Amino acid sequence: MSENTRTIKNAVCTFCGCVCDDMELTVDLDEHRITKAKNACILGRSWFSEHVIEDRPIAAIGGKEVSFEEAVEESAQILTKAKFPIIYGLSEASVEAQREAVAIADYMRGSIDSTSSVCHGPTGMAFQGVGESTTTLGEVKNRADLVIFWGCNPAEAHPRLFTRYAVTTKGMFIPRGKKDRTVVLVDPRKTASAPVANIHIRPKPATDFEMIWALRALIKGKKVNASIEKVTGVPLETLQDLAERMKNCNFGVVFFGMGLTMGRGRYFNTGALFSMVTDLNEYTHFVVKPARGHGNVTGADQVLTWQTGYPFGVNFNLGYPRFNPGEFTAVDNLARDGADAAMFIASDPASNFPKAAVEQMKRIPVISLDTRRSVTSELAYVVFSTSAWGLNEHGTAYRMDDIPITLRPAFESPYPSDVVILSAIKNRVFELNIDKRSIGMSARSDIGKATLHASM
Repeated sequence: MSENTRTIKNAVCTFCGCVCDDMELTVDLDEHRITKAKNACILGRSWFSEHVIEDRPIAAIGGKEVSFEEAVEESAQILTKAKFPIIYGLSEASVEAQREAVAIADYMRGSIDSTSSVCHGPTGMAFQGVGESTTTLGEVKNRADLVIFWGCNPAEAHPRLFTRYAVTTKGMFIPRGKKDRTVVLVDPRKTASAPVANIHIRPKPATDFEMIWALRALIKGKKVNASIEKVTGVPLETLQDLAERMKNCNFGVVFFGMGLTMGRGRYFNTGALFSMVTDLNEYTHFVVKPARGHGNVTGADQVLTWQTGYPFGVNFNLGYPRFNPGEFTAVDNLARDGADAAMFIASDPASNFPKAAVEQMKRIPVISLDTRRSVTSELAYVVFSTSAWGLNEHGTAYRMDDIPITLRPAFESPYPSDVVILSAIKNRVFELNIDKRSIGMSARSDIGKATLHASM
């Protein structure tokens, strides 16, 4: 290893929604890579070690290397000429980059969507309809004596949610850590998180709504028939015990994942869960938080909401923001041949979208911004190689509890950041739109003059 090293303290891991900001990174400045990541979980260590400077052109069009300026111009022309362009991704980009992307969508009167639409989109929809009793991870650490994980598997997806915030960690009012907590796991499967739980409830798949509704009735003191076991697979006694534990804890929290949001019921499930937590606040303090996956998918929701009023799947085609999941979301837009141009930011939808959507990507001009080669960048017409957010650039990310975290870069990259690229595209799209409007106004003026002359 090179002797030319640097240590970055209080660095930020942007792999998952925990956005842990207590990393101590050892950086090999000669090889431009991170050799050690103290405090990181197994996922974080892999995240840091795999980010190296790849030998790629900064920009390419049709597989041929071009200058940055040429790629920006081509991208702006594609987006401006398209009738129904779409922007997708955002969850692995900084808040600053996300703001630029929203501005581009506004200028080009297209659609913009984040990965929320295929993970926690139902959470945003339920939040708008029902509301949310929320909290921070710091409060969970210091106060929560009942922790429920519903339809999520933190042991494999968010390891430090257990160790830093919610289970084994010691808090101000939880001095003995896990000994002062009751941990409940609600999941049909026996996952890697199961050994951590004091109670593992295994309902039948796709019966979350029925189970939550039964719990709401029990919390309110209503009678529930023992036949609920036939529906959910969970004995009535187990539901009664859980309802009493929730009502009598000092501070309860439910973390939920895609097992709830992407199962049958979708936003009805999350809406029922939010309503149950509201019911519980008549008896004790209870909160609910989605266990978010990508490092800044929460930031994407935040930025889109404060800029447009909606968390994902936003369309500007009429000159103002509209929200309609199933119509303006990326999968649906592409699968029905609705989009005639696309820009994907820090995402690889071609590797996981339905076949119909991927086939449409192959038929339209695609712009890709990513730190590494991917299935999407291979089929893209314009490709930008970017620096790694959080590792090579400053910026901001939102933790899963909606707390903004300042990023501290570890080493420099020869590639431009998402912010630089998107800002350049935004400025050029704006200029092209001004030119289009000027031409349109001039044409209307000529028509007006001709009409006036004919009437005389």
